[in-house]
Amino acid sequence: MAKNIVIVGYGPGISHAVAERFGAEGFSVAIAERNESKLQAGAKMLQAKGIKVFASPADASDAASVRAFIRKARAKLGGIDVLHWNAAAGLAGDLLIAPAEELIEVFNTGVTGLIAATQEALPDLKKAKDGAVLVTDGGFGLDGDAIDDAVVQYKAMGLGIGNAAKHKAVRILARRLESEGVFVGEIMVMGTVKGGAWDQGNATIDVKSVQEAFFRLYRERKEVSVQVSS
Repeated sequence: MAKNIVIVGYGPGISHAVAERFGAEGFSVAIAERNESKLQAGAKMLQAKGIKVFASPADASDAASVRAFIRKARAKLGGIDVLHWNAAAGLAGDLLIAPAEELIEVFNTGVTGLIAATQEALPDLKKAKDGAVLVTDGGFGLDGDAIDDAVVQYKAMGLGIGNAAKHKAVRILARRLESEGVFVGEIMVMGTVKGGAWDQGNATIDVKSVQEAFFRLYRERKEVSVQVSS
């Protein structure tokens, strides 16, 4: 039976590579992000590779928008086997001057949206027997003096907080859903991915490494958190 993967926070880097990898395994793909023109361009690239794609705009920071997208994807493709959460907000770079609204959006994008999507997709994920929630996270969310220094240096304080909260949410969801037969795991990207939205010309991580790490995470279903640094 054909399987379906839903991707929220679609972009040209990690999530496109994940869509290609799962699509190559016969998955149909549903993709969402706010910019409809970029979304449709991505859909065409995936379709050119023979992948069945449903694309619809959605705001990852808005739980109602996320839930609506999940419902549309289900109606279009059928039951959801995998949810890939790839959304993050690079706001509130300096906590001393950041408005509260930016911090709220950071949290809503990284955590509230993820939980809303998981809740909406959960009946399908449980029915799939091998359902999974796969999350893109970043090394700025981990503890350590060197990491915190980098967060401050690159004015990524909001992102660091958002990633840390998402990291904890993944671990809690993994424990909560283990008995339900749904796997939850994350790839912690320990740097910048070449060609991705955050690439300023000095990225060091090959997107194919992240792509394969996600597929292994789904297939092996052992580690909740896996770090990729090259």
